[in-house]
Order: sequence, then C-alpha cells, then structure tokens
Amino acid sequence: MEAKARAFLIAAVLLAGCSEKNRPANRGAPDAGQPSARQADCAGDATNTARNERDRDGVNPTADDQSESKQDIDIAAKVRRAVVSDKSLSTNAHNVKIITNEGQVTLRGPVDSEAEKEAIVAKAKEVAGDDRVVDELELKTAP
Repeated sequence: MEAKARAFLIAAVLLAGCSEKNRPANRGAPDAGQPSARQADCAGDATNTARNERDRDGVNPTADDQSESKQDIDIAAKVRRAVVSDKSLSTNAHNVKIITNEGQVTLRGPVDSEAEKEAIVAKAKEVAGDDRVVDELELKTAP
C-alpha cells in the first residue's frame, strides 16, 4: 500500500510540474496556439468553424461514421490507395475524407478543381461500384 501511495505522490508532483502555470513564458515569440493578426487576416476561417458546425447536424457522415467491418475498411483503404497513388492530384485531393458504411462510400472535403473531383469519384466508383458512391466533394474557394 505504501508503494502505491509513493507512486501516486510522484505522479502528482510530475503532473504539477507540467502544468501551463509552471511553464516559462515564450518571450519574444507570439503564442504558438494563436495566429498572429496577419495570419488571421490572410487565413479567412482557418478553423473551419462553419464547416464543423454543419458536420455536427448528424445528417452528413463524418469520420466517426466509418464502419469497423472488415469489408468497409478494405473498401475505404482501396479507395484511399487509388487516390493517394495518383500523383497528379493536389494535397487537398489526397486528403479528402473517405467514409465507408455498409458498402456505401461518401467522399467529402475540398479539392482544387472539377477535374480532381471527377477523378476521385471515378476511382471510388471503380472500387465500390457506380451506385455506391456519394459525392460531397467541394471545390476549394480561392483565398
């Protein structure tokens, strides 16, 4: 029992030492967690607040809706490999959300062009089937 109490005490001391109040101020540099005024002006809504609020409505699928069945995981992985292996696609296109549930693939996120959107949808249809793909891809708006 005494060993457990000692371990608890040591853990508490270590955690207290790691708290924000005990860290030295980052003098001369802006807070790493907050963008500078210039960054905020240039970035628009860098936090995607509006998009995040829309995703909380329960209507649109999110990454949390990805099924854990082996078949759905395999389908999502095959679509992801097909998208990422296409080096002509942008980073945005490589990072679209691919959500598979009961064999239905939903594609979400921004892409740089209509051509990218069509290419990703075609890859998903090749893997899952023409009638098993829901296209919710968005064209990226210029800053």
